[in-house]
Amino acid sequence: GPEEPPPAFYGGGEIVAFPLAGGGAGGTMAALGTDSWWKKTLYLTGGALLAAAYLLHELLAIRKEQELDSKDAIILHQFSRPTNGVPSLSPFCLKMETYLRMADLPYQNYFDGKLSPQGKMPWIEYNHKKVSGTEFIIDFLEEKLGVNLNKHLGPHERAVSRAVTKMVEEHLYWTLAYCQWVENLHETQKMVSLFGPFSDLLKWILCHLTKGIVKREMYGHGIGRFSEEEMYTLMEKDMRTLASLLGDKKYIMGPTVSTVDATVFGHLAQAMWTLPGTRPERLIKGELINLAMYCERIRRKFWPEWHHDDDNTLYESEESSEASKTYSPLQDFSFYSRTETFDEEGNSISQTPDTDYTGHSLFDSDVDMDDYRDHEQCK
Repeated sequence: GPEEPPPAFYGGGEIVAFPLAGGGAGGTMAALGTDSWWKKTLYLTGGALLAAAYLLHELLAIRKEQELDSKDAIILHQFSRPTNGVPSLSPFCLKMETYLRMADLPYQNYFDGKLSPQGKMPWIEYNHKKVSGTEFIIDFLEEKLGVNLNKHLGPHERAVSRAVTKMVEEHLYWTLAYCQWVENLHETQKMVSLFGPFSDLLKWILCHLTKGIVKREMYGHGIGRFSEEEMYTLMEKDMRTLASLLGDKKYIMGPTVSTVDATVFGHLAQAMWTLPGTRPERLIKGELINLAMYCERIRRKFWPEWHHDDDNTLYESEESSEASKTYSPLQDFSFYSRTETFDEEGNSISQTPDTDYTGHSLFDSDVDMDDYRDHEQCK
């Protein structure tokens, strides 16, 4: 399926042991018999460290299971935060977390890299029930918790919403994935979050493995059999369709947010903030400026702590731009609920549907199109 093909060594945490010749400790020493004493010491020390690492891994796994044993709590499993301040390089992970915020459902992030039983990412746990696939997750939450972002939509609008969702997830996704993991791989590699003495090497391996997976699955899908220029032509058609559908509306289906907005935002955010200098970024920040304002509107309403150093202040008023500098970093591991937002002194901040974290109208991000074109001509 299109939802995040897993890199080869993302899941697991398993250790493969190869027995030495002979049985037990005697067999081990016999296998080392031809080596000098310092080599024997090195081998045994390394084995002891591996054993200690394995025990530590098991203890941490037990601790994780205990932490996850939380009644009536939504546990969201997803890839680690990237290093550039964007919540996720995965459009499906960003979609799911944005949906939870739109629906005002408290949740807890878990960045363990563990895939679902179906090999999917993201996935959730709720009262020990595991659900993967963003569409099935949303259906599950609607049934269990009674939330519904589409209750204001009629049958025709729901049909249009689903058609847009499938265009984005089954078609636009692949062209953006090609740009992210094939054409722009060098920049994407910088954003991948891995730490340790061999982090650069591991990132290189991970990104090139992902590149191979993406190209193989794109070929199987069929879209990868076209030339690069043809794929970008398809991408432009999808983005222009979204821009025409949005028009001058606040959200895709009108003045009120719906589930399709989480989907569209999760994908367009990749073009907006993770693909510097590429054709999708130039398109969304240039000719299709209404899509850029749409992304900014959703980011400021549902991601008040998300602030990017390279933000284009053309999309914001001066007051909101100054306020955005006080946003706190994205939380890696904590419960989040949009209704429980507090200032630095611990006082609750009230929010209305048409105001963001700063208290400014969401329409502050709506810039005059003529002013923007004049600015582009001056560049």
